[in-house]
Amino acid sequence: MTWIEGRFEENVITTSLEQAMNWAKQSSIWPMTFGLACCAIEMMATGASRYDIDRFGAGAFRATPRQADLMIVAGTVTYKMASRVRRLYEQMPDPKYVIAMGACTVGGGPYFKYGYHVVKGVDLVVPVDVYVPGCPPRPEALLEGVMRIQDKIKAKKLARGASEVLPVPHHTGYVQEPQLINS
Repeated sequence: MTWIEGRFEENVITTSLEQAMNWAKQSSIWPMTFGLACCAIEMMATGASRYDIDRFGAGAFRATPRQADLMIVAGTVTYKMASRVRRLYEQMPDPKYVIAMGACTVGGGPYFKYGYHVVKGVDLVVPVDVYVPGCPPRPEALLEGVMRIQDKIKAKKLARGASEVLPVPHHTGYVQEPQLINS
């Protein structure tokens, strides 16, 4: 008989603090209510009773970025809207995650070749964690994206990280390198 046997009653779980915190984070994702085009209809359907995103702990859609930790960019991002998307992303508390939902969000969609006003992928504006392809993607695909975010949270290690300097998109669709300030 080892020293640990008999010291705990039944129904006791032992785990690490890191695993417990990651479980709590992945079970309480708060997405931001943010839709730009037709993909937002599918995002709303995912939150409805038929698909029930609540069973993944992500049903509390927040109306403000300061209360959300997941941004689902659903729809066409134009250059005029890109600065607003970036501002909303920067207002979200850390850790924050981004899902790019739909063909227009992922790579410009049908507007890629001739649309001078469309950002050629939201990853030029904010860092994207999960891509959900489709035009528009089905609610099941968004649920799969939420599960991939949960997997990412589950694998996260508790460590102090340095803040990143993100690239800013140019009107040509190419990324300008961020200017670093030397101290």
